[in-house]
Formats: sequence, structure tokens, C-alpha cells
Amino acid sequence: MFALTVPFPWVTDTEVHEAGVRRHPTTQSPHGGGPGEPGFVADFSMAATPTELLTARLRNQLLVESTRRKPAQVVSWLCAMQAQEFPAAKWAIGSRAPGCQDGDVEQAFNDGLILRTHVLRPTWHFVTPEDIRWLLKLSAPRIHAQNAYYYRQSELDEKTFAKSCAMIHRTLEGGKTMTRAELAVYLKRAKIPADGLKLAYVMMHAELEGVICSGPRRGKQFTYALLDERVPKTTKVFERDEALAELAKRYFSSHGPATIRDFAWWSGLPARDAQTAAESADALESTTVGGTVHWGAKHGNATPFKNAGAWLLPNYDEYLIAYKDRAPFIDATRAANVVARSNGAFANHLVIDGCLAGSWSRTLNAHSVLVEVAPYKKLTPAQSRAVANAVESYGEFFGLPATLSVV
Repeated sequence: MFALTVPFPWVTDTEVHEAGVRRHPTTQSPHGGGPGEPGFVADFSMAATPTELLTARLRNQLLVESTRRKPAQVVSWLCAMQAQEFPAAKWAIGSRAPGCQDGDVEQAFNDGLILRTHVLRPTWHFVTPEDIRWLLKLSAPRIHAQNAYYYRQSELDEKTFAKSCAMIHRTLEGGKTMTRAELAVYLKRAKIPADGLKLAYVMMHAELEGVICSGPRRGKQFTYALLDERVPKTTKVFERDEALAELAKRYFSSHGPATIRDFAWWSGLPARDAQTAAESADALESTTVGGTVHWGAKHGNATPFKNAGAWLLPNYDEYLIAYKDRAPFIDATRAANVVARSNGAFANHLVIDGCLAGSWSRTLNAHSVLVEVAPYKKLTPAQSRAVANAVESYGEFFGLPATLSVV
């Protein structure tokens, strides 16, 4: 699956309309009417132009001027970070925490300072122990509903899930951690389906029910641990309305300016709930960018940068995957090229001045890292320097010298 596609169409235009998002009667854009008309949304200082929007997003996503230095601080700020590709997700954290290295992220994960579980959408995310319980409580019912067809196809019913959760709990209690393959042995002994996709859904169900979460890695293997033994039961759990407001505040503060459709896509929420959540979060304000309502934290900073910036972002990075509408940072004429190259060696994304500008790959060994960059067009001298700096930062993440090759 490619980071810039939408594999699950959570939100449709019909949902947006039914949610009561206001559209201008002439342009049909969801920004309300003109000054003095019902539904008018004023332009705040958050961001008023496409350039300011990207500038604000880069700041809010900690890709520039980040003061975070620890992995858990990055994950907490972003609330949840897509993490099905673990090495790439570690770099997604490292790129937002200056001075942080691969080993620091690995250690934080093994120590349980950041966790990996299925939440928001049917895919893995990094979350912090402080947030995992309320995020599961909010999003698990909807993910179960989305998985229901696959549960039936796999012949997994409530009785089977209850039995599997009980078996997993008995097997892991007492501080034990096990890999998926090891747990499958115990499940099969109990006559519980534990092969292929059936095992995957059994484990995801147990995660969503708050039975298990990620344990420390064993070499390169992932393990599971009991959530109640990994995370104190005293961590916060909000009521639904409080959780919706908290999720909106956290998303729009760290990913904004963004639209209600963006938030609904990222969160997995119905559009009506997404709209209600944004409107109930006191820390947020709305503005129009390109004729469309965007939400963000009050008093956002959209001051432009002095120099060209370049980022080597991994596939599934939050800067790219967390938005339904990718038009602000992807040239429509490049879309076909992006999709064609997404599943090959160059599946990672070169971003220059906030816009997708090419792709990149790496060759990593014990002594060095080679970064091959494939820009869409010839780089200017300033862009070349920015890319070289990004490659150097990538090498520093591994504590290795990095070499740049433009292909």
C-alpha cells in the first residue's frame, strides 16, 4: 500500500454534507458565506495562503524548529503516528527530534515509553502509554465495525474472540512477553484458529480490546505484552465527548491547518463526529485557505522560512498520510509518476519547501549509508544544499557517514 493513496475511503462528500459542513452558495466550497452572512468564517493569522499552510504544517509537525529531543515527546505531540513499517516509523520520529538516533527510538520502544498497537484505523500506530487507553476506547468500536466482514470471512465470532483473549491473557500474565508465532502455539492447543489472516485478526482484536500491546523487541522480532502490565491503569480515560475534543485538539494542533475531511480520514471518525469534535475544542480556530475551511491551533505561526528546506520522509510519514486532500503538497501532474514508483525501491518521499519533489532510497550497512535521491526535476543550487543537509541528518540518525547520489 502506498502512503499517498486512500486504501479505506472513510469519508465521502456525502458524509461531509450530512455533517453540516457549510458550503458557499456560489462556489460550493465549505467555507461559509461572505462577511456578514450566516456561516462566515473569518481569516485568522493561522494561515491564509497555500504557502502559509505548508509552512504552518511543517512547524506543527515538528519538521522544522522542533524543541523535542525524546521519542516519546514526538509521539505524544502527534498523538498517534502510523507505524506499520517499523524502521521507517523510527526515522519518522528521529526526523522530528534533533539529536535523536535510531538506538534511542529502539530503546524507548523496548522500555515501553512508546507503544505500537492498532488504533484509529486498521493499521499499527505509535502512541504513548498516557494516550493508549482513551484512544482505544474511542476508536476500537469503529475499527471492529470495519473489520466485521473480515471477521466473518475468517469464521471468527464473539465466542472465539472471548476464548482467544482469555487464553492470551493467561499465557502472558506475570510479565511474560511472546512473539505472535509463540502465542499461536498456545491458541492452537486451545482449538482457536491461529493461521495466516485468522491469527492476524485474533491479535488485532486482542489489541483493540485492550488485552495486549507491544512488548520489547527480541532481536528483530516483535513481542506482545499484557496492556495492564505494560501501562498503569491510572492513565487517563475520557468520556466520549471529552475524547473527541481531545483528539481534535491534538490533531489540529500537531497536523494543522487541516480540514474536517482530513481529520475524519486520519482519525477514522464519521464526518459528523469530526465536525463536532473540532467545534468543541476551545484551543482551535478556523480559517479559509484556497476557499476551504481549515482548522488549527489558535495563534499559529505561519512565518516563512529564510532558506530552502528539504526532508527525506519515509513512506507513511504523518506529513503525507495524515490528510485526505494531498493537493496542497502534490503537483497533480506528478500524481501518476508518484503512484507508479511508490512500490519500488524509491518508495520514500523527498519533500522540498513543503511539497513532494521526488523520491529516495537507502543502502545501509555497518559502516555507512548511501542515499539515492530521484528528484522530479533538476535541483537548484539552494535545493541541492538543502538535500545534502537532509542526507547528512539521515546519516547522523544512524551514527554513520552518509553519501548522496542523485539519480
